[in-house]
Amino acid sequence: MTPTATERDAPDECRAPEPDPCRVGGARTDARPSGGPLLLGVRHHGPGSARGVRAALDAARPAAVLVEGPAEADALVALAADPDMRPPVALLAHAVDDPGRAAFWPMAAFSPEWVAIRWALDHGAAVRFIDVPAAHTLAAADPTWSDEDDEDAVSGSGLRIDPVAELARAAGYEDAERWWEDVVELRGDGDPTAPFEALAEAMGALRETYGHGGHPRDLVREASMRLRLRAARKEFGDSVAVVCGAWHVPALTRRTTVAADKALLKGLPRAKTELTWVPWTHRRLARRSGYGAGIDAPGWYAHLFAAPDRPVERWMTKVAGLLRAEDHPVSSAHVIEAVRLAETLAALRGRPAPGLDETTDAVRAVLCEGSDVPLDLVRDRLVVGDVLGEVPAAAPAVPLQRDLTRRQRTLRLKPEAQERELGLDLRKETDAERSRLLHRLRLLGVPWGEPATGRAGTGTFRETWRLRWEPELHVQVAEAGVWGTTVEAAATAKAESRALAATALTDITALAEQCLLAGLTDALPVVMRALADRAALDTDVAHLAEALPALARSLRYGDVRGTGTAALGEVAAGLAERICVGLPPACAGLDTDAAAQMRDRLDAVHTSIGLLADRPATGGHGDPADRPADGGGAASVDPPIAGSRADRPGLPDRSDGAHRPYLLDRPDRPDLPDLPDLVRRWAGVLRRLAERDRIPGVIRGRAARLLLDEGRIGEGDAATLMSRALSPGTPPADAAAWIDGFVGGASGGGLLLVHDERLLGLVDAWLTSVPDQAFGDVLPLLRRTFSAYEPGVRRTLGELVARGPRSGGPGPSDPGTPGFAPTADPARADGVLPLLHLILGTEALA
Repeated sequence: MTPTATERDAPDECRAPEPDPCRVGGARTDARPSGGPLLLGVRHHGPGSARGVRAALDAARPAAVLVEGPAEADALVALAADPDMRPPVALLAHAVDDPGRAAFWPMAAFSPEWVAIRWALDHGAAVRFIDVPAAHTLAAADPTWSDEDDEDAVSGSGLRIDPVAELARAAGYEDAERWWEDVVELRGDGDPTAPFEALAEAMGALRETYGHGGHPRDLVREASMRLRLRAARKEFGDSVAVVCGAWHVPALTRRTTVAADKALLKGLPRAKTELTWVPWTHRRLARRSGYGAGIDAPGWYAHLFAAPDRPVERWMTKVAGLLRAEDHPVSSAHVIEAVRLAETLAALRGRPAPGLDETTDAVRAVLCEGSDVPLDLVRDRLVVGDVLGEVPAAAPAVPLQRDLTRRQRTLRLKPEAQERELGLDLRKETDAERSRLLHRLRLLGVPWGEPATGRAGTGTFRETWRLRWEPELHVQVAEAGVWGTTVEAAATAKAESRALAATALTDITALAEQCLLAGLTDALPVVMRALADRAALDTDVAHLAEALPALARSLRYGDVRGTGTAALGEVAAGLAERICVGLPPACAGLDTDAAAQMRDRLDAVHTSIGLLADRPATGGHGDPADRPADGGGAASVDPPIAGSRADRPGLPDRSDGAHRPYLLDRPDRPDLPDLPDLVRRWAGVLRRLAERDRIPGVIRGRAARLLLDEGRIGEGDAATLMSRALSPGTPPADAAAWIDGFVGGASGGGLLLVHDERLLGLVDAWLTSVPDQAFGDVLPLLRRTFSAYEPGVRRTLGELVARGPRSGGPGPSDPGTPGFAPTADPARADGVLPLLHLILGTEALA
């Protein structure tokens, strides 16, 4: 075609392009038309496409390879050749002023883009990324990494379509993945460009029918690709290969002008961005939304790419190895039969070779013996997999990420994609440092580890964590980088900022607990000032009761971790004093739901005061030498009441930390210090709660139970309180609530009734006297109370009730119970102390 005068006189960038021999919808749809670039349209993360790309590049030997990806990543492409770079990895771009706005471009070993990059680097060819710059992507209102699926079903000129699904439907397939496997993944070796030519022709037909297919942003992306393709052809001529999604191939052969393409890019919003490589995981590739790539079986695809010869036999061998490692009986004969079955199923279903469906059915029938339980393990470990990539240390990273990486290496905490449990002994310096690092990261919003229930309870010298490294944690580390360049500095700065901004007392107490766990001593002064100011202004007893447990736990953490907590102890003591004053009025006149919540707060405060009283009054790290000798701020308590727990054989010892027996003096141990006055005040609060009729029954019952557990009242007093609560004049609902408070929840009330038949008799007598019309109202509450008991406890209670009172069951009525003395034997009890100190690693009292 001869150009017109206007076209001859126009600048190069404004001239219409010469007709391209590869025209969508025309007679020519070659992947590489005569004299033109090599266009390789692929399916992202397809092993068949990756093998085809490698074969086509080996045949064409282009001087430059253009890859779909953010244009700014050209500076990072050389890192792909680093020996320490192991896929799966991803290009990460984030906005400098808002690191939370980020986008990922993941690549696995079987991704065609990764294969093209590595081929170019290995053969000395230039590599260019040709997609829209990440600066435009991140400045848009809907970044590509958003976890929310796009709900816009109709956009532009047509419905949003899936090209592969459309082609599969045209071929008569209901499953798009199965069609793709048949025509691409499972095909034999042949002409390396044949599948690309077929896909180019098919996508050309789809683009003529659907336009942009409901993806209007593709028009802008394709304009960027055409501009960069033109620039590469000016530099390298036609010795250029383009690796991009097959959907875009027709757009790269479309007749447009440079000016038209630039017009599509003009005026796009722009953000300052930074890019780097980050590790990725196969599990993330399997997620269809968010950071994922929508690959159902990345482990299977990786296997197909790595084992093109005898893939079924090798796959069955992998499965057998996994099942044997999990103690499933799998023999070589199983493997042989599974391979035969997979091949037979493929022949019956008309497939060129066994695919994932056939191998899965064979594994279920032969190796798993029809069970889906081991099959789920195969799917999780092999079909998906927990492969985690690695990036070299030379990759760009924010300072906080570099400090975190250094700490991970120092503490030997390697990030892993598979969840694992980590037990820490805080008496060991390395484990203590690991704990502090994990707690600091949690405070920064980087949940690499989550606390788990381990062998010991909260506040002891042991911790258990569940660790799993997810790729998006890199984004969260980048976000946290605004607080500092090291993990400790960043956590300190964020803790101080949260303390100044907090308005709720419980938020500040929780923050103080986090600071102690994380060892942020520099942040504690700011947090403590905010805590003291807020505590002085808050007059709501419920808020104070909710805040005290965190402070009490923090004091124990301080003792375990060697952190000074003197200021925290003063604030906690002040809160406890105010609770003692305000709790009785606050418990009066509550409805059922509010009373149940206050009962829970009562338990928490009781435990907290036990922790405060159990901790020596110190100014530093808990040195008993700093305790006042004259009893200032402390006072002895009354001796045990006759008939208290010390005189009741057979009752379980409630010294597990939930309700410690700290209210009892030990006259046989004069070396122990006097108990603080706060304990006596709290005991008085419990007495007032137990005796006031205006207090809801569930609170009165729980207060009576706590007094009984601590030996403040005897069994006779407890029976008197129960008789009053269950008297005929008491409404049945109130009486049932008292019983729930006294023996319900986690208080061990079932064992108490088993060992004290007098209390059991009172409950039984009241229950049999409830009128028929009221029984239906109290039954749900009573069922909830007694159903919480262990089956053995419920069975024993039933036997005792069936036998009647004092008919031989254990309890105070049977002082001759074998194995129990009438009174406690302190000498025998003290005999186990040396062994306990040896086990716990503590020092015995002099």
